[in-house]
Amino acid sequence: MQIINPHFIFMSDTITSNLAVAFKKTIRKIAPLEELIEDFPDAKITNLHENSLLMPGLINAHVHIEFSANKTQLSYGDFMNWLYSVIENREKLINDCKQECMNKAIDSMLASGITTFGAISSHGMDLNACVKAPQNVVFFNELIGSQATMADALFSDFLARLNASKAVQREGFYPAVAIHSPYSVHPILIKKAIEIVKNDNLKLTAHFMESQAERNWLDNSEGEFKNFFENLLKQKYAVSDSKEFLQYFNNSNVLLTHVVKANDEELELLAQNKHTVIHCPISNRLLGNGVLDLNRLDEKNIKWIVATDGLSSNYKLDLFEEMKIALFMQSNTPLLELANKLIRSVTIDAANALGINTGEIAEGKNADMLIIDLDKAPTNELALHLILHKYNISTIYINGKLIK
Repeated sequence: MQIINPHFIFMSDTITSNLAVAFKKTIRKIAPLEELIEDFPDAKITNLHENSLLMPGLINAHVHIEFSANKTQLSYGDFMNWLYSVIENREKLINDCKQECMNKAIDSMLASGITTFGAISSHGMDLNACVKAPQNVVFFNELIGSQATMADALFSDFLARLNASKAVQREGFYPAVAIHSPYSVHPILIKKAIEIVKNDNLKLTAHFMESQAERNWLDNSEGEFKNFFENLLKQKYAVSDSKEFLQYFNNSNVLLTHVVKANDEELELLAQNKHTVIHCPISNRLLGNGVLDLNRLDEKNIKWIVATDGLSSNYKLDLFEEMKIALFMQSNTPLLELANKLIRSVTIDAANALGINTGEIAEGKNADMLIIDLDKAPTNELALHLILHKYNISTIYINGKLIK
């Protein structure tokens, strides 16, 4: 048992003082220090310095570790130009990102306070790095392939990767499934994957309505994707429309990434099924896809969280940076209200979306915690200040273990 005695605790949108936290893997009790010493007389006590803040570890629900070698190889500013550059450079990017490259990406997330991440794994090459990561990992094995003739081979490869991740036995590692997108996965594959998700009670995620090219292709089999699919895959028509794709997920809670170009009918389906939207503002800007209207999601009672996406469409894996960009992009939302929502989106809301017992300084939650060095006592604008000023993270606990 350990007892940590910070100057302040950021919990449930409020700032408290004169309280300490007793924990092992989970937080056992939050109470005045004297009470905890009486309850746990043999506990190790850590008294923190003035203006120390204890807060939940951050959760990055969507990141592509395998593409972490990118810095200047890919083209930004337009989604299709970016996509063609990914195809052109894919082999080199993957080959250049060996274990050391992936470890560097994982370590950079840890340094910025990310204690849990959702890895979207296209090839399974990041499995070992994720298994050895100090963070909790939701490992999303991605399924992709729109050609029916290749369905059996693609599904066999996916199943082998999924089974490899299910064989992992370590605390805080959760195998899961990702369906790439409605335009890139054949319905045959989607149905088979969803059957596994339901039978094994796995978390499910997908990219959805990221670009105007996707919108035009799914609606009319036209637009910039037309030449792409005809030339590269000899495919003249979209394999699904958006409504059909979403109906596969009825009665499931899916994490849908981007959703920038979704229409009202699609958003109604998201709301009805209690799906969660993953907002990646930097990626959306760099690929020229516009700005997700968070107010629109709030009006429809659609849950949303913030994530970084991967280094194929970002310059760093830092949720404080991501929240800062969102803060300025979402200029129609009251500032302090948005700041508080953003902090929740990378803590308790992200934990709930992933179905894991963390994201909050509360009794019974896993002890995934950050100690932040503030320069003065916090005010009711703490969420905004955390996002704007990126204070030093002096200590990190994951599942009650001291990591930094």
